Formats: sequence, C-alpha cells, structure tokens
Amino acid sequence: MATLRDIKRKIDAVKKTSQITKAMNMVAAAKLRGAQQNMERFHPYAEKFNEVIDRLAEGVEDAGQYVLLTPREEVKKIELVLVTADRGLCGSFNNNLIVMAERFLKAKQAEGCQVRLTAVGRKGGDYFRRRTFEVRKRMTGLLNKPSYEDAAVLGRELIEQFEIGECDEVYVIYSRFLSMVRQQATLMKLLPIAPTKKAEAEEKARLEYLFEPSHEALLTDLLPNYVFIEILESLYQTAVGEHAARMAAMENATSNCKELVKTLTLTYNKARQAGITKELMDIVGGAEALRK
Repeated sequence: MATLRDIKRKIDAVKKTSQITKAMNMVAAAKLRGAQQNMERFHPYAEKFNEVIDRLAEGVEDAGQYVLLTPREEVKKIELVLVTADRGLCGSFNNNLIVMAERFLKAKQAEGCQVRLTAVGRKGGDYFRRRTFEVRKRMTGLLNKPSYEDAAVLGRELIEQFEIGECDEVYVIYSRFLSMVRQQATLMKLLPIAPTKKAEAEEKARLEYLFEPSHEALLTDLLPNYVFIEILESLYQTAVGEHAARMAAMENATSNCKELVKTLTLTYNKARQAGITKELMDIVGGAEALRK
C-alpha cells in the first residue's frame, strides 16, 4: 500500500502538471485568436480568386495549351503533400491526418501508382520516415506564421515537378477548420487544376465579362497563383485547427488533473485517518495492558 509520503508526492506532481497544461492552454488560446483572424481575412480573397479562375478556365476552348489545366492520359506518378503540425500535445489532430495519408498511399499503390510524399510539418515527416517510406521533401515551421512566400516556394516546386513529368497528379491532405471542437482531415486535388462545376441555373444567370489584358494572358498569369493560394489556404486552416485542438486537449488534461488531485487527496485522507486510528488503538491497547 502506498505511504502517505508517496501519495503526497503524487499530488504535488499532478498539481505541477496541471499548472503546465493550464499555461499551454492559455498560450494556444492566444495563438488561436491571431491565426483565426488571419484565416478569416484571407478566406474571402481565396474564394473570390477561385471564382475568377473558374470563370477563366470554363471559357477556354483549347485547355491543352495550359499544362496546369490538362489531365494526364495515364496517371502513374503522384505527389502527396501532407500538412501536419510540428509539435504534438494536440489530441488526435496529427493522427487523423496521418491515417488519411496512409489510406491514400495504400489505395494509390494498390492501383499501381508510384507515390512520393512532401511532408509539411515535423510530425508527418517523422512518422513516415520511421516507416522507411519515400519522403521526397520535408518542410517545418510553415504553420508558425503561414505566408504567401512560403506557399509560393512550395507551389513553384510542385508546378515544376508537374510540368517536367515527375508527377502526373498532386494532392494535398490538410486539416479543415470547421469549429473550435471539430477539425476535419481533408484531401484536395491540387494539380491538374479542375474548374468547379456550377449549377445550370447559376450558369444561365452569369454575366458576360470583358478581359483586359487578354483572356489567355490572364489565365497564364493566374494559374500558378491559384496553386499558391490553395496551398496558403490549407496552411491557414491547418494552423488554426492545430491551435484549437491543442487548446481543447490541454483543457481536458487540466480537468483530468483536477479530478486526479481530488481522488489522490481522498486516498491521502483515508490513509491518514487509518494511520491515526491505528495509533489510537495501539495507545488504548498499551493502556489496557498497563492496567492489568
């Protein structure tokens, strides 16, 4: 049976752990506010940019002249960009992304495709490196402060790989932020770019647009930027999801610490009472022996 000293040490250790988890919760909450504000500012721009690309791409008569719009006749090589966090202690956040990536890799390999991995975030890269899977490139620190420059660096490399035939398709797995308590692992096809299908009623209601400079010049210039913006959007969404998941995990950990302290305190009091009762019985027994 644990001694009073052992129980007291456990209580002190749990209280210190509770202080750490509470501090981490507060840090995650502060980071979440900033990241969420940046995401909410950027999201309308990304949506409007996608509408422009859809409009331009649907008006193309010969899509074959644009490499980024042209699907390959045979898909044999696939590049997967997995966006995870650099740190843990955020519940099942990273695990959900990694599980989706594993399922995707196994499914594509079963189809006879060669899949390479670009790991954005330390957790995803470490996981697949330990399993001797081909990780073509690892990038860390992008979620600390997502920027257009970082997204453009990654986007240009993926576009180059696609244009020279090193990959036939490019996919991105990231965490889509739905609410403070829900983040959804999402698979997005990045290349080749596929215009969004619109409803017929919406198509009929559309206005005619005049383009300046030419339609072709605009599309040539904007297609790479579409790739950069989609990557940046995935970074923003994943960053916000990471902070929200960590805040929830640390809040649960703090609550569990408080419950454990209550349980250990109750155990400590029971053990102390048992010790006091035993001492009293020894005293009473000694007194009775002296009487005799």
